[in-house]
Amino acid sequence: MKSRFSSRKIAYASIIAAIYAAVTLAVAPYSFGPVQVRFAEALTVLPFFMPEAIPGLFIGCLLANAGGVALGVTTGLDVIVGPIATLMAALLTRRAQKLWLAPLPPVLVNAVVIGMMLAVTLTPEAVRASFPLFAAEIAAGQAVACYGCGIPLMLALKKTGRLLERDA
Repeated sequence: MKSRFSSRKIAYASIIAAIYAAVTLAVAPYSFGPVQVRFAEALTVLPFFMPEAIPGLFIGCLLANAGGVALGVTTGLDVIVGPIATLMAALLTRRAQKLWLAPLPPVLVNAVVIGMMLAVTLTPEAVRASFPLFAAEIAAGQAVACYGCGIPLMLALKKTGRLLERDA
């Protein structure tokens, strides 16, 4: 019987986690806060092609956000909420039917979840008023990372045909 958890899949998940965390922390000033472009989010399109990207992204986001706490640029709440949002988005991305739809779940999920987290933590007295602004800012940054960087990444992977479980 073939195991779902092969050494290769675990290695891919680990590499994705390491790249996500390293890229996020390398450009930390752009990766955290209400106005952010987390370039590592380009990797959130990978579950479209490979399911092992899902745990890799979850762990990578967890590590990156823990690093953000150590750097003093985020809070412990982001260590919990961020990876959960990333996991939800990755699971939805895996179910996308078309390549151009793969970046949409990370954009929408993060806009809602992270936008709400920021509204609650930064402006608790005005959550209703501030949520749309925070959600729009997060969605814009996510769109840059996921569509602007993620789609070219997907096209390059599709062209090489490497690491892909399914065709787009």
